[in-house]
Amino acid sequence: MKPGIHPNYREVVFQDLTSGFAFLTRSTAATKESIDWEDGNQYPLIKVEISSQSHPFYTGKQAMATTAGRVEKFKNRYARGK
Repeated sequence: MKPGIHPNYREVVFQDLTSGFAFLTRSTAATKESIDWEDGNQYPLIKVEISSQSHPFYTGKQAMATTAGRVEKFKNRYARGK
């Protein structure tokens, strides 16, 4: 690999603001905040709005949209013009 062209990865903590879930990983994202982690070290902190712990797809609390009402509404709207 060519030297000097790859980003500088460092360990950071991502924290989900919705659920409070946090995990340690590597990233190039910049932040001014830091947090004391479980291992006693201090790491940069990146706060995110949603993660796998709060996203509806992963939690199984996904709301299924009903299309029957929308289709009927569409048909009624355009049937009036005929």
